[in-house]
Amino acid sequence: MASMLTRPKLVLLDEPSMGLAPIIVQEIFEIIEQLNLQRGTVFLIAEQNINVSLRHARRGYVIDSAWVALSGNASDFLVRGNLHGIFLGVSTVAGNGFS
Repeated sequence: MASMLTRPKLVLLDEPSMGLAPIIVQEIFEIIEQLNLQRGTVFLIAEQNINVSLRHARRGYVIDSAWVALSGNASDFLVRGNLHGIFLGVSTVAGNGFS
């Protein structure tokens, strides 16, 4: 992560897990979490690997057609059963209980 040399306040990562072995993905997310805790760097991560990303996040957002369809605590998203369905377009966000 050469971008970390400048000590940015915000880093945007697009699919950091794409094409990587699961153990490497876990290591990357642990490093991201440590950088957030130790340096206060905020990471905005666009990620399809819902479970891994939410286990290391505080907040989660579901974007649908350029709009925030759901937002909430990452832990609340983890217990929700239909996130993959929403992502694939087979579930809706109506009555989501999130704000």
